[in-house]
Amino acid sequence: MTQLTSRRGLLFGAAAVSAGAVLTGCTSNDPDDGEDKAGANEQPAADDKPGKPVTIGYAGPQADHGWLNAVNDQAQKRAEKYSEVTLEVTEGSNDTAQQIGQIETLINKKVDVLVVLPADGKALTQVGLKAMRAGIPVINLDRIFNSPQAYRCWVGGDNYGMGLNAAHYIGEKLKDTQDAKVIELAGLDNLELTKQRTQGFDDGLKNYPNIKKVARQAAEFTVESGQAKMAQLLQAQSDFDALWNHDDDQGVGALRAIEQAGRDDFLMVGGAGALSAFQAIKADSGVLKATVLYPPTMAASAIDLARALGQGKGISGLAEFEIPSTVTCYSAVVDKENVDQYMSTGFK
Repeated sequence: MTQLTSRRGLLFGAAAVSAGAVLTGCTSNDPDDGEDKAGANEQPAADDKPGKPVTIGYAGPQADHGWLNAVNDQAQKRAEKYSEVTLEVTEGSNDTAQQIGQIETLINKKVDVLVVLPADGKALTQVGLKAMRAGIPVINLDRIFNSPQAYRCWVGGDNYGMGLNAAHYIGEKLKDTQDAKVIELAGLDNLELTKQRTQGFDDGLKNYPNIKKVARQAAEFTVESGQAKMAQLLQAQSDFDALWNHDDDQGVGALRAIEQAGRDDFLMVGGAGALSAFQAIKADSGVLKATVLYPPTMAASAIDLARALGQGKGISGLAEFEIPSTVTCYSAVVDKENVDQYMSTGFK
């Protein structure tokens, strides 16, 4: 689902990369030579200047969630930035067989690079392998294939980091509160990502012995489930200090339940980075004080990487000649202090 090409959002190894120039130029080793060219032992790095034409095939799932719609939008807008990039976009589908067929069509068209966000990583592993064996490198976005042989580079979010950073934010706010209580509104419990977010949250809370998690309820990443499950939590827990909600879409429903119950005696931290959450945080008129990112701009970064890969270029700021094999986006915490920086990335 629901890690940013912002100034603090995306890390390539130890190098932070900005939204305006994810891939920047590298210069000659000769200090007297001001031209942008590779030295004798260097591979040129991608920059914003037009380069070799590249056709990128993009296959994503059906946009049935605000985050997924934003992912598709980020990929297409990023491709439009580059005059030499042609983006072949499939119609998103959650039907595994249909998405496999769409990717096979892109393989038959002999696109230069594939960017794939699979509806089901395990089920689409074989078609990823097929592309790689056909000489088409694959950028695997978010939901990972079962085999590392099925992709050249994986780009995705940090679900464990979301929970960890949510716990740290809450912990710092409540560190002086004796016997503090927190509750958790999770996502779908049958998803590995939900388990990772909860594990990160629980591990983070261990750093604050004065805080105890007293309740947890799983919702379904929808407004309706968020409202229903939050209402149950509020009824069962008359007194607590903080709430972490895994997903800003279901958070819309959670906030409705909180308002209906007339509760304002705790702070709330959301998850993912919806525009509605950013706006509520900026207004600072309710319980929602922060959200932990799972940035849809990872798709824009995938396009940047696909372009560099198709042009045979590396990334400035790293010693390696090639793009990384794994890029994990950072789960930044957005609160009133930095929300303006991230407002343009919020998804609807």
